[in-house]
Amino acid sequence: MRILIAEDETIIRLDLKQLLERAGFEVCAEAKDGEEAVELARSEKPELAILDVKMPKLDGIEAARRILEERPIPIVMLTAYNQQELVSRAVEAGVFGYLVKPFREQDLLPAIAAARARHEELQALRAEAESLADALAARKVIEQAKGLLMEKEQLSEQEAFARLRKASQSSGRPLKVIAEAVVATLAGENA
Repeated sequence: MRILIAEDETIIRLDLKQLLERAGFEVCAEAKDGEEAVELARSEKPELAILDVKMPKLDGIEAARRILEERPIPIVMLTAYNQQELVSRAVEAGVFGYLVKPFREQDLLPAIAAARARHEELQALRAEAESLADALAARKVIEQAKGLLMEKEQLSEQEAFARLRKASQSSGRPLKVIAEAVVATLAGENA
């Protein structure tokens, strides 16, 4: 797994890099401030990012928000502060993990694993929601096409659906595409 590290304190950044590499991860980029983290996330395309909250130029939470706008990846925040306001901001930005310094390897590795798992769950839910939205949109246009065929051709609902299905099968096109064409043609006649 390719990881981006953003930490303004050099010693902590180097320790973190060694710890991650010892655990089998590839540190693909290191940033010293939030702006650099956003740029490196764009150019290096890491699979996970570990960002310090308090960094120069752009804080880690804002950097996380910008990174996630362009490319959703799991992000773990590191901070010396455990203030509820920072935790809330991090959660609102879409961060998947939050560790308070000083951290140990036995703290960091489970945080990375949890962030990855939560991210994968969210991606699966988004894909499912998109699939359901597509199915609903298809269903709406098919129902509209059936209604127009029933009205224009004096067909029953079953006959209208059978005609749509037959056109789909004979043309090799999805039922939704056929329904959209029927709606465009028949609804245009009413205009």
